[in-house]
Amino acid sequence: MSKRKVIIIGPAFPFRGGIANFNNALAQAYHDRGDNITLYSFTLQYPSFLFPGTTQYETGEAPKNLKIKTLINSVNPFNWIQVARKINKENPDYIIIRYWLPFMAPCLGSIARLLNKKIKILAITDNVIPHEKRMGDTIFTKYFIKSCDAFLTLSASVLDDLSKFTKTTVKKYIPHPIYDVFGEKIAKEKAIKNLGLNPEDKHLLFFGFVRKYKGLDLMLQTMADNRIKEMEIKLIIAGEFYDDKKEYTDMINDLGIADNIIMKSDFIPADKVKSYFCASDMITQTYRTATQSGVTQIAYSFDRPMLVTDVGGLAEIVPNNKVGYVTSQNPTSIADAIVDFYTNNKEAEFTINTGAEKKRFSWGSFVNGIEDLML
Repeated sequence: MSKRKVIIIGPAFPFRGGIANFNNALAQAYHDRGDNITLYSFTLQYPSFLFPGTTQYETGEAPKNLKIKTLINSVNPFNWIQVARKINKENPDYIIIRYWLPFMAPCLGSIARLLNKKIKILAITDNVIPHEKRMGDTIFTKYFIKSCDAFLTLSASVLDDLSKFTKTTVKKYIPHPIYDVFGEKIAKEKAIKNLGLNPEDKHLLFFGFVRKYKGLDLMLQTMADNRIKEMEIKLIIAGEFYDDKKEYTDMINDLGIADNIIMKSDFIPADKVKSYFCASDMITQTYRTATQSGVTQIAYSFDRPMLVTDVGGLAEIVPNNKVGYVTSQNPTSIADAIVDFYTNNKEAEFTINTGAEKKRFSWGSFVNGIEDLML
């Protein structure tokens, strides 16, 4: 196998969040193959007024072995010209551009158009139809997509959505690989101790940024089900609120479930992620809309059972009643699954099955899929 020269354009360390973690892991997979891989990240990703969180940046050590260049200003067209010139000088075999938000289309699409025509461009499209729609989304996305040669999606639903924007056949769906950047799993007892939780309690986890489309409200309504209350189950909400937190705390109080909620509403640093997953009996993703989710792959990495709603590509990744549950977007249906999980002691069975199921989600296979598209 000849050595490749590849550039990934997208957020990378010290930017935080699932897309940056994905890009870091993908670059590591190329590095492990012996390829020449460089990450082109942002000096400015979002203007502060567009970012609802407390900070866009991760703390901790930078990933080892990775060459990360922070060069791109998402709102400065003169910068885009400079970045394209630098990429042209490097003359990679191909570049990979992460596309997840129409706001990024002018920047990413312009850089792509300024590259030498012989440089092939692959877009990894997390979404082409955003979860939270805004005026101009379609125009921006078309602008970006017309600049690319090939497309890779992380869910079959996004692959279908692509057909609304391009007729190309140079596209494929490959499932999101498993995150291996959060360390090895630890014993549940140790994780519970790390978080200061009561080892006698049952724990469910709702993890990640809180936005309306992620359906935390559905999970809170589920926690108010009398069967759930009687089982004395605790819900850990671990993640920063991108919506108005008061809306959710008011709901918790109105539903009378405050004693059953453990709120950890700060961004969870990478070195703490394993404790939250390993302390939990099951990971809940009661999304209202979705394409795919990195949370699912974190759960797989720690062999944790999952509950997901039947939206987007989530059911493709979580076989129902094998590694967890696929439910409707209905609190009663969600509660039915949780009751079944605890009443029939499903945790051990699902844990074994996740260990077997996750073998199909390797980074090596993901890179091989990219190579098949690009060469």
